[in-house]
Amino acid sequence: MLFTAAAGLAGPASAGGAPTAADDPYLWLEAVDDSKALDWVRARNSVSQKELEASPDFKPIHERLLAILDSNARIPFATKIGAHYYNFWRDARSVRGVWRRTTLDEYRKKDPSWETVLDLDALAAIEKENWVWKGADCLHPTYDRCLLKLSRGGGDAVVVREFDLNERRFVEGGFTLPEAKIDIAWAGRDRLYVGTDFGPGSLTDSGYARTVREWKRGTPLDDAPEVFGGAKDDVGVALFVADTGSHHYELIRRSITFYSGETLLRVGDEFVTLNVPLDAEVDIWQDQMTVKLRTDWAIGGTVHPGGSLLITDIAGFLAGKREFASLFTPGPRKSLDSFAGLKSALIVNELDNVRNRLFKLQKVDGRWTRAAIEAPAFGALGVSAVDPDESDDYWLTVTDFLTPTSLYLASADKPGRELLKSLPAFFNTDGLQIAQFEAISKDGTRVPYFQVSKKDVKLDGSNPTLLYGYGGFEISLQPAYSAGMGASWLERGGVYVLANIRGGGEFGPDWHQAALKANRQRAYDDFIAIAEDLSKRKVTSPKHLGIQGGSNGGLLMGVMLTQRPDLFGAVVCQVPLLDMKRYSHLLAGASWMGEYGNPDLPEEWAWISKYSPYQNVRKGVKYPRALFTTSTRDDRVHPGHARKMAARMAEQGHDFLYYENIEGGHGGAANNQQQAYMNALAYTFFWKQLK
Repeated sequence: MLFTAAAGLAGPASAGGAPTAADDPYLWLEAVDDSKALDWVRARNSVSQKELEASPDFKPIHERLLAILDSNARIPFATKIGAHYYNFWRDARSVRGVWRRTTLDEYRKKDPSWETVLDLDALAAIEKENWVWKGADCLHPTYDRCLLKLSRGGGDAVVVREFDLNERRFVEGGFTLPEAKIDIAWAGRDRLYVGTDFGPGSLTDSGYARTVREWKRGTPLDDAPEVFGGAKDDVGVALFVADTGSHHYELIRRSITFYSGETLLRVGDEFVTLNVPLDAEVDIWQDQMTVKLRTDWAIGGTVHPGGSLLITDIAGFLAGKREFASLFTPGPRKSLDSFAGLKSALIVNELDNVRNRLFKLQKVDGRWTRAAIEAPAFGALGVSAVDPDESDDYWLTVTDFLTPTSLYLASADKPGRELLKSLPAFFNTDGLQIAQFEAISKDGTRVPYFQVSKKDVKLDGSNPTLLYGYGGFEISLQPAYSAGMGASWLERGGVYVLANIRGGGEFGPDWHQAALKANRQRAYDDFIAIAEDLSKRKVTSPKHLGIQGGSNGGLLMGVMLTQRPDLFGAVVCQVPLLDMKRYSHLLAGASWMGEYGNPDLPEEWAWISKYSPYQNVRKGVKYPRALFTTSTRDDRVHPGHARKMAARMAEQGHDFLYYENIEGGHGGAANNQQQAYMNALAYTFFWKQLK
C-alpha cells in the first residue's frame, strides 16, 4: 500500500495568489512545463536515480514489483455492461492496456477467453498519443454506445469520444469533446448533460465546471442551452443520471464547498432543489432516495444523528411527505463504510472498530427488515451490485494484510457465495501476524492502528518499521493485501503499520470533522501518538521508523518532518501538498478549503501557518532524510509543492532525495513499469535509511 489518492476533483493549472518572487524565491518552479523548471527536475532526478539504483536492494525489488504488476495471476475485476463482463487490463504486452470483455460462464474459468474491445497501445501508436484509460460511461439500457474518457499522460483532463460497443469502434460523427476536466452523462440516446470548459466564465475558482448544458446530437456544443449555473466561488457543478430498471432520474449537484451543496432533481422540464441538509449526500436506488447525513437532522419528528443513512420514496418526498426510514445508525466506534443497491434489496457495509460487517435490508409489507450476512470475520469486505436491473447478485471482495484478495459472486436472495477468483500468495506470510493496537493522542482520544509483523518480533527497538497514514477527506484506511508491500517489505523482515487517525472516516463524520480546519493539528497529534507508541512498545525506535503518505498524506509527511523530526529515520512524501499558503491558488486547491481553511484570510492563515511544511522548514534543524516524489502531469495536486519544498531544503543545506515522474497524473504513474519503478525507489530508500 504505497499510495492513497486524496479525495476531490481536479482543476486546471493556475498561477493565482499574491506572493511575488521576493516573498517566495521558488515561484518559478510552479511553471509546470517551463524548460528551466524541467531542467531542475531532471537534475534532481538524476541524483536520486543514481544513488538508489546503485543500492543492492533496488534491482531485486524492482524486478519483483514489475513481475507482480504484470502477473496474469492478478484478479481481472469485471463490470457487467449489458450481456458482457468488461475488464481493463495492463501487463507486459499491453503497457497502456486493453479494454476487453467476456461472458459470465467464461469468466468463471481459471483462464477466461477475452474479446478485445479497444487496444490502447494500438490506438496510441496510430494517433501518436500517450493515452491513459480513464473509464467508460455506457448508455442504459441498450448498452451499445459508450462515452470513453482518455487522458494524455495520466492527468485528470480527458478527451471524450462516443464508442460503438457492437462494432467496437469510435462512432463517426458521434459525440466528441476536447480535452478538459469533463463531467458528462447520458440523458438519452441522443441527449447528454455536459459540464466542461466552455470558455471565459464557465469555470469556478476551483477549476471545475460552473455550468451544465444539455447537448443534443447533431447540434454544435456551443449552441447547447445551459440548464444550470452555479457561482464562481462554488467548488463546481456536477451531474449524474440514475437508471435502475424502469426508473430514470436526472440530477445536478451544486457543490458550494467540498462538503456542502444543493442537489437538484429534474421534474418535467425544470430542476427542483431537494429540501435536504446541504452537507448530506443524496443517492438514488430504484424509486427511492437515500440521504447520508454528515450532521444531525431533525425530520418527521425524529432527530437522526450524523452518519446515518436514511431512505424515502421519491414521489412521496416531492409531494411533501417527510417519512424517512433509517437504514443505518452510527455508534461510538461504528460507521457506514458503503452500501450497494440491488434489484430488490440493499446491502449495507458497516465498519465496527475498522472491521466490516454486512447486512441485507429489504422492504417487506411496508417495513424494512434487516438481516446479517454471513461473511468472513477477518479483514476488509467490499460489496458492489452486479446488475441491479436484473438481479440481487453482488460482488464480494475479501482481503486483509496477509490473505490474498478473493472475489466472490453472491446473491441477496440465497445463502452462500461462489468463489470466482483469488490472488495467489505473492509473498511468504509464514510466521507473520496482524494485530490491532491503540495509542492515546494528546487530547486523550484513543486512536487505533494495525500492525503486521513476525509473531515473535523482538521488542528491542531495532525493527525497520514503515508507518503509513492519510487522515483526511473522510477516507478510511482498512486492511488490504498489498503484494508489492508484502514482497518488498514484510517478507524482508520489516514491520508495517497502518494508522487510523482523525480526519479519516473510520468512525464516521465525527472522526473526520474532529480534524477539520482549525482542528487539523489533531490528525497530526494522532500520528505522533502512534509513532511514540511504537517506540514505547519497543517495536521500533526513531532510527528505524520510516513514514509514508501521498497527497493529503503527503501533507501529513511534511508536517511530521517539520514538527517532530526526532521521531523518524526516513520520510517518503508522495504527490504532496506542502505550501499551504499557496495551495488554494494551485490547480484544484480552492476546492479543499472546506478541509483545510482559506489561507488568504488572516484569521485562518494564523492556524494553517503553524503546520504548513514549506513555511516551517528551518535551517540548522536535523531532519530525517526524505524522498519527495511527484508527477509533472499531476493536474490535481500541483507538482510545485514538492519542487519548492525540495528547493528550499536544498537552500538550507538539508539532505534529501527528489524524483518526479514526467507523466502519470495524481496516481504518480501511468503504467505498470512506472509504478514498479517509483515504488522500488521508495522501498529501496527505506531499506537504505532504516537498517
